[in-house]
Amino acid sequence: MTTATAPHPGASPIRRPFAAAALVAALVSLVLGLMLAGAGPASAHAALTGSDPQDGAVVATAPKEVTLTFSEAIAVGDGSIRVLDPSSKRADTGAEPKDLSDGSTVRYGVELHSGLPDGTYTVAWQAISADSHPVSGAFTFSIGAPSETTVALPSEEVGGGPVGTVYGIARYAAYAGFTLLVGGSAFVLGCWPRGASARPMQRLVVRGWLTLTAATLVMLLLRNPYTGSGKFADAFDLDGLQAVLDTKPGAALVSRLLLLGAAALFIAVLFGTYARREDAVEKKDLTFGLAIGGGVVAAGIAATWAMSEHASTGIQAGIAMPVDVLHLLAVAAWLGGLVALLVALYRTPDIGSGAVRRFSRVAFGSVLVLAATGIYQSWRQVGSWPALTGTRYGQLLIAKVVLIAVLLAVAWFSRRWTGRLTDAVAGEAVEEVAGPVAAPDGVGPERAAQLARQQAVLTATKKKRIRDADPERSGLRRSVLAEAAIAVVLLAVTTVLTSTEPGRTEVEAKGAASTAPAPAAGPVNLSMPFDTGGQNGKGTVRIDIDPGRSGSNEMHVWVDGGDGKPMDVPEVKVALTLEAQEIGPLPVVPDRLAEGHWSASGVQIPMAGEWKVDVTVRTSDIDQVTIDKNVKIG
Repeated sequence: MTTATAPHPGASPIRRPFAAAALVAALVSLVLGLMLAGAGPASAHAALTGSDPQDGAVVATAPKEVTLTFSEAIAVGDGSIRVLDPSSKRADTGAEPKDLSDGSTVRYGVELHSGLPDGTYTVAWQAISADSHPVSGAFTFSIGAPSETTVALPSEEVGGGPVGTVYGIARYAAYAGFTLLVGGSAFVLGCWPRGASARPMQRLVVRGWLTLTAATLVMLLLRNPYTGSGKFADAFDLDGLQAVLDTKPGAALVSRLLLLGAAALFIAVLFGTYARREDAVEKKDLTFGLAIGGGVVAAGIAATWAMSEHASTGIQAGIAMPVDVLHLLAVAAWLGGLVALLVALYRTPDIGSGAVRRFSRVAFGSVLVLAATGIYQSWRQVGSWPALTGTRYGQLLIAKVVLIAVLLAVAWFSRRWTGRLTDAVAGEAVEEVAGPVAAPDGVGPERAAQLARQQAVLTATKKKRIRDADPERSGLRRSVLAEAAIAVVLLAVTTVLTSTEPGRTEVEAKGAASTAPAPAAGPVNLSMPFDTGGQNGKGTVRIDIDPGRSGSNEMHVWVDGGDGKPMDVPEVKVALTLEAQEIGPLPVVPDRLAEGHWSASGVQIPMAGEWKVDVTVRTSDIDQVTIDKNVKIG
């Protein structure tokens, strides 16, 4: 329901559908066009944009610390960044990550133990981004040469699993409860004041309040396991709950609960004092007071989302947060009012065409606000065609725009039925059927009151039966029911959208990863013990490959005896194999330069990858051994 007035009797039945379709097409085109206009950098979910050492790097010596760079501010604590050695033991000191941020660069680091052995190390990180969503990831680097690792990272991302599912359901329930609470109350105050005394309307608004309150409590309790362990048992961890209360999302959830207390008082007045008030002037004054007070409470509840999620971070946050509040209020007024209208049409006999037309004007204004705020939000979170078509956020946004277009198209049919509604026929029919009923003579006041109540129920039943038989009213109910069904799906898509990494951030993170400079090529250093089994057959082979990348390289080989001194041997041979590409073995026969020292120049390594280096050492005519080690080159 989005129109302000009923269609003019003389309007062409052919031109009106085309006009509505043109309006929908223009709105969709405007949304898609403006949200793709360029803008400066923006972020929402934090993304890892760099690290030192980089992912997959092979360093000659163990670094003193590992640093991670992020696209936006994050919240970290003990264990947020862990460095694990090949045997899954902690290689970092276990201290809280150091904040190494400088200006707009967000960087954190952890110190490593000294004397770390060669091998592959895993860096696992977990944090909470500025928009309240948990983020995590992992990468590896190697010291000396890659090796096998026993590190087993969780298969589920942080925020997933059963806890994540329940938390997501609670998020949807919170949005749904807010929509029913605000939209239902606005419908009663602004469109159908007599609905304040209707039981179905009272139940609708109260259920919206209960749903929002219960969902908020569930989210508050599950916030700790949702961003951490993923275990339901941690929901009642008092230390974890205290830590949640110290965060922006936790404070927002507590503020929402406090505002819901004020909302309970508003509901009590709306369906109590306001419903019983008969004097027109007093009721008008009370309507004004309830509208102001209820609007402040509704805006405050909406702000608990705006101040803790996507709108609170990225570019123009000072503008984005009030825009987000307006967007949420418009959604609630439109979709919540739509559900209230549906309940009134199906459950009450008293709703008339005047209330339906007033809601039509409210819905029309809400759609205008949604269009303006939605265009701004889309521009802010997407900003490019690749972000729209190549990211999950962009695809969900397209689905949302399509659903809104379908909803507007169905609303056009509701407009037609609204224009045909009349109240006079139904009213006259009821009077004919019911007629005035007077209490019999000699009946006491209690019996007279009982008879009056019975007559009122009978009249209401007959009145509803007559209204239900009205084809225009039946058509309106069907079209509003279709709108409400689409609105349920739209709300689900919106809920998923708010917990999805915005397209602009995802594209920028991928761009940062693809344009990040490759680790500087440096000499590859290997050290391998050997034992040929003969006399004086034990020692160590050391190999340097410089510059350690694809192309021409210089290779030096040193052979040390068991006493650590240079050891002359009759023969040393080297072979390189890239097993993943089935290249090799490529033989290398180094020349002797000095006692225990051989070298080979112009060693061609055709491509980067993890190469196996085989070294054959012969210490006598019959004693020799071949040893090997994997190393990442390039």
